[in-house]
Amino acid sequence: MSIAIVRAGKGESVSAGLMRVRILEDGGHTQHRLGVVEVAIPPHVDGPPQHIHHEHEETFYVVSGTPTFTCGTDTITAEVGTLAVAPIGVPHTFANPGDVPAIMLCTVTPDLYIDYFRELDALSTGPTGLDPRAVAEVMARYATEVFKPAP
Repeated sequence: MSIAIVRAGKGESVSAGLMRVRILEDGGHTQHRLGVVEVAIPPHVDGPPQHIHHEHEETFYVVSGTPTFTCGTDTITAEVGTLAVAPIGVPHTFANPGDVPAIMLCTVTPDLYIDYFRELDALSTGPTGLDPRAVAEVMARYATEVFKPAP
């Protein structure tokens, strides 16, 4: 038994619409308790539709850029070094309205959502990203539902 190492620039790279996701740990070394990805969001790109997870938690650690995080109708701009935690049952999404790419290191506990990223990679990406209906269908397979805040 030895520790697993993923060197800089290595790991499985998939697309999530206009974003890139580098899978650093797919749960294979953690008995599926933890998945880790690096998410790169180009400037002026929205993330997924706001959604709620029913079986896993996520964390987002901002490595570069100034992404925004939205929960319900509240939005904050995060600086480098910020950690956002999305517990089970809490609506959330993220975006990069800024002029420079944003990079986040994200954990998924348990690793349930790693295959979600792989499925997004198989979807067709249009000029503005993925079809929200197709994303919602994939989310539903991973105990996740789209959340629409009340006006």
